[in-house]
Amino acid sequence: MVRGGSATAGPTLAVVAREAGVSVPTASKVVNGREDVAPETRRRVTEALDRLGYVRRPRFEASKPPRMVDLVVHSLESSWSGAVLHGVEQAAHDAGLEVVVSAGLTRTRGARPERGWFDKLTARGSAGVLFNLAELSPAQYSWLTQHRIPFVLIDPVLEPPPGVVSVGAANWQGGMTAADHLLALGHERIAVIAGYRRKMCGSARVAGYRSALSAAGVPYRPEYVRYGNFMETTARHRMLQLLDLPEPPTAVFVCSDKMALGVYEALAERGLRVPDDISVVGFDDLPEARWATPGLTTVRQPLSEMAQTALRLLVRMMEGDQPEGTRTELSTRLVERSSTGALRPA
Repeated sequence: MVRGGSATAGPTLAVVAREAGVSVPTASKVVNGREDVAPETRRRVTEALDRLGYVRRPRFEASKPPRMVDLVVHSLESSWSGAVLHGVEQAAHDAGLEVVVSAGLTRTRGARPERGWFDKLTARGSAGVLFNLAELSPAQYSWLTQHRIPFVLIDPVLEPPPGVVSVGAANWQGGMTAADHLLALGHERIAVIAGYRRKMCGSARVAGYRSALSAAGVPYRPEYVRYGNFMETTARHRMLQLLDLPEPPTAVFVCSDKMALGVYEALAERGLRVPDDISVVGFDDLPEARWATPGLTTVRQPLSEMAQTALRLLVRMMEGDQPEGTRTELSTRLVERSSTGALRPA
């Protein structure tokens, strides 16, 4: 079983069991992530663990360095997550590490990683964690720090606490690049459909778009800025709203390739052609961007490279080397295809 260490390091498991009013074997089951414990009993033991400051250590021998890390992804259903998985797998293979993948524990609304999952993390002896699109609570950040489990965030939803290591793309640069491309084609009525308003990447891309307009002397029009949730259906509705404006845009920067497909659908409904009637730029450069008709001009986000970088940083932290900076940003670049064209005379 996992023990709490000596008296100087913290309470023993026996003390925790006595505090929770259970047997030592039952307390051990909770610590080691066993499922055969009643919910109420698990709650009492978990509260006692927190109250007494019991430190759950991974089950591995000091003479044998751990060779397992965890990857927590938002979903396994998207090509976005597939690119992240591919990058982590490559870097883990090079480092001789095993990877345990969990999905659906870090959705931006609703469920956050469950406490039981954290208990299992220590029970299986994982040496570190990569969180993709994570929205961890302050208590969960504290738990990871208290248990000395190294972790790195890949494209965090919100600004991480000070000292937390994260890897992402140069979203501001990407937003500016997308708008600059459309401006160079003669467009000035440029709209943007972003993701969640509060999400780091969305706000940064919109900020880059606004900076490009300002540098070009093009007035910013608030009615041209729409927020969504990175879903095709929502993007379709936002595009229809833009088309209903008295002066609709001639170009639109969509802050994800997936949402761009919803924009394509809205334009087709109105009998508009891409790029003859309206130019479209996406963001990510997922396989869908190449498959779309016409091919989607987009800002490439280096997802696999971000994942590889995060895994390498995690390995350094597992070896006791704290990275100099806490935020690593990889460059984005424009990939031109057929969805953008020069502004046509009215």
